[in-house]
Amino acid sequence: MKYHDSIEQADKNLALAIKQLQLWHLPASPINYAVSYEYVNGKNSALNAQIKQHFALGRKLDNYFIEELYQLHILGQGNFRDDIITDIDDLIEDVQKNNTTSVNLTHHLIKKIDHNIINLKSRNSQKIASAINQIEKASKAFKQKQQQLSQQLKLSQQQSQSLKNELEEVKKEIYLDPLTGLYNRKALNKHLETWSVENPDKQVAAIVVNIDQLQQVQDKFGALISDVLLAKVAGKVKSYVGDSGLPIRAGHDEFLILLPDLERSAAGEIAEKIRQGVEKLRFVSSKSGMRLPQMTISLGINDFRLSQNVQTIVNYTRSLVTDLQRHGNNSLTIAS
Repeated sequence: MKYHDSIEQADKNLALAIKQLQLWHLPASPINYAVSYEYVNGKNSALNAQIKQHFALGRKLDNYFIEELYQLHILGQGNFRDDIITDIDDLIEDVQKNNTTSVNLTHHLIKKIDHNIINLKSRNSQKIASAINQIEKASKAFKQKQQQLSQQLKLSQQQSQSLKNELEEVKKEIYLDPLTGLYNRKALNKHLETWSVENPDKQVAAIVVNIDQLQQVQDKFGALISDVLLAKVAGKVKSYVGDSGLPIRAGHDEFLILLPDLERSAAGEIAEKIRQGVEKLRFVSSKSGMRLPQMTISLGINDFRLSQNVQTIVNYTRSLVTDLQRHGNNSLTIAS
C-alpha cells in the first residue's frame, strides 16, 4: 500500500477497515478492503467526500460503486490521465494536419517551378538557357527530396494512426464500464464539460433506467447470473441509443441515457421503445437449459439545460423512478 503509517497505526487501521466493511455490509474482498482502508485512514479527502455524498443521496454501497472508487481514487485514473490523453489527441491531429499542409505546399511549389521552366524555355538567351538548366536540376533534386519527405510523412501518419488506436483502447479502460460496455460516470462528466463549452444553454433529455428486482434475482441465482442478465439488458438499452446519445451505467442496476438537443416528449417515445425491447428479452441458461426470470425496467424522463444543476435534475428524475417502482414495475413516467 502507499501509506507511511507505523506498524501500530497500520494494525489499528486494518481493524477499523474490517469493521467498516461490516457496517457497509460488504465482503472483505481485496478491492473492498483497499477502499475501506483508504476511507478509515482519512487521508483521501476526495474518496471520503464521494462516499459521504453517496450516503447523503440515500444510496447503499455496492460493488459497482466500490470498484469506481478504487479505479478513480486508488489506481489514480484521474484528471492527469485525462489531460494526457487529450493533449496527445490534439498533438496527433496537429501533426496530421501539418503533414497534409506540407505535402500540398510542396506540390504547389513544384508546379510553380515547372510552369516557370516552360515560360523560360520560350526565350532564346544563353544566360536564360543556363538558368533554365540550373532550375531543372534544382527541380529534379527537389522532387527527389519531396518523394523522400512524402515517404516519411506517410510513415509518420501510419505511426500516429497506430497511436490513436492504442489511445482508443486506453479510453475504453478509463471511460467504459467493463461489465456492460456502457459509459461510466467519469465519461458522463467529460461529455457534460465538452457540451457546456460548445453551448452552455444546450438542451439535453435525460432517461433514468432502473432494472426491476435485480437484487432479488441476484439473491436467488447468484451474482454471476445477475451480472449476465444486467449486461444483456444494458446491450438492449444501448441498441436503442446508438450514436445519437450517451448511455451510462450510473449505478449497480441503474442506467442514465443523455440525448442532446431533444425534449422530454421525444425522449419519452424512445424510452417506451426501450421498455418494450427489454420486456421482450428471454433468457435461458446455456448450461442447464433452465429458463431465467424475465427482466423488466422502470424509466423516468426529464430534460434540462446545461446551465442548470444537472445532478439535481438527475436526482429528481431518479426519485420519480423510485416512486414508480413502489407501485409496480415495467413502466415509465415523464416529469411534469
